[in-house]
Amino acid sequence: MSLPDDTIAPPPTDPHPPRRNWRPFVMRLHFYAGVLIAPFILIAAVTGGLYALAPSIERVVYGDILTVPAAERPLSLGDQITAAQNAFPQLSMTGLRPPAAPTESTRVYFADPALDDELQRAVFVDPYTGRVLGDETSWLGYLPVSTWLDGFHRHLNLGEPGRIYSELAASWLWVVALGGVALWLSRTAARRGRGRPGSRARTLNRHGATGVWLLAGLLFLSATGITWSTYAGAHVSDLRAAMQWQRPQLDTDPHSGHTGHAAPPASGASGVIDFEAVLRAAATAGVQAPLEVTLPAGPGQGVTVAEIDKAYRLTTNAASVDPVTNSVTGEIDYWRDYSGVAKLADWGIRGHMGLLFGLLNQLLLLGVAVALIGVIIGGYRMWWQRRPTRGSAWAVGRPPIRGGLRRLPPAAIGALVLAAVAVGWFLPLLGISLAAFVVLDLAIAAAKRRKERTDA
Repeated sequence: MSLPDDTIAPPPTDPHPPRRNWRPFVMRLHFYAGVLIAPFILIAAVTGGLYALAPSIERVVYGDILTVPAAERPLSLGDQITAAQNAFPQLSMTGLRPPAAPTESTRVYFADPALDDELQRAVFVDPYTGRVLGDETSWLGYLPVSTWLDGFHRHLNLGEPGRIYSELAASWLWVVALGGVALWLSRTAARRGRGRPGSRARTLNRHGATGVWLLAGLLFLSATGITWSTYAGAHVSDLRAAMQWQRPQLDTDPHSGHTGHAAPPASGASGVIDFEAVLRAAATAGVQAPLEVTLPAGPGQGVTVAEIDKAYRLTTNAASVDPVTNSVTGEIDYWRDYSGVAKLADWGIRGHMGLLFGLLNQLLLLGVAVALIGVIIGGYRMWWQRRPTRGSAWAVGRPPIRGGLRRLPPAAIGALVLAAVAVGWFLPLLGISLAAFVVLDLAIAAAKRRKERTDA
């Protein structure tokens, strides 16, 4: 079986030293990353494809409590809240999500001691009849199916230890993608005009061409995924804080003219807070439906009204409303208060979650995930196609030739080492795994030398 051109070492009789070339180094790095890291990227692609469809899946699974027949006139929010409180009189209300369309139900949130601290009890009410449609646990507004799919993608529902897999995938994805595209472009230029390719070459063509088309999407997913990671994400947060790129925080303490008011009890009794008046006040600050209302956490604080995700909505405006005077005491105007980087980060995260452009966003993410799975399978298929045709049935394809680093100019080697140290510090799991690759490569080389001496 003939090997590809880029794996054939110079003949022993060649008196000329190897030509300075970056391709062998990138080829070997791409190979090791593809073989050892690709399983993590494959899992992230599968779980990410499922998570991309979470908003649509949620609407199907919970359609009986999320949607209602449209009618002429809804009940007041106070009456709807009273209906939810009557169903769960032992719980304290923490907020609500009013319907944003005539066919949507009203969602009332309660603190439930039986649930974990980060979870709430969401009670769904028909806004026209006041009938309680059902209840579900909710995490940051997400219902159980979306919560499970989110955890499956982030940490395989294993908790903090499971996040190592997703951070490895996000940290290496951009390296594998950029390296693959560089190899593909150099190979295309070198092989232009050659004859009809064989079976492995056809697999390589599909693998490389698909990777080129996916490059922008993979870089986007890698960059946004890193912001959620444990170790690299902490460095991202420190950088954003140092550069003042954080997301602005809403001040819920009333301004000087309102500090004498005490907030109504957090139970949210319908006769205490006029929710319609609160929403009207928030609307004057640019907060539009769909939105969520969060009750004051303590005396002297305002009711928080914040926009939530909606297809093709770029803003996340928010306002704090004094529940006694129904006046706006604090606000966040997206276009005024967010820095340019904070806007890009916010859009990127919502795009990663499939929320920025609705169903189109979800289908694009699903398409990238499916194509990435195909690229990874193609890479392993090429490895299998390079296996020796004789010998052990368990043999696999040999790695590209060694010595790629020595083929680089000295200045390039120095720059590469410095870049690897810097990137490895910022992306710790990438740095640790890269060091492991180097140790593995050296161990394999030493074992081969011992075998050659023994055979001699």
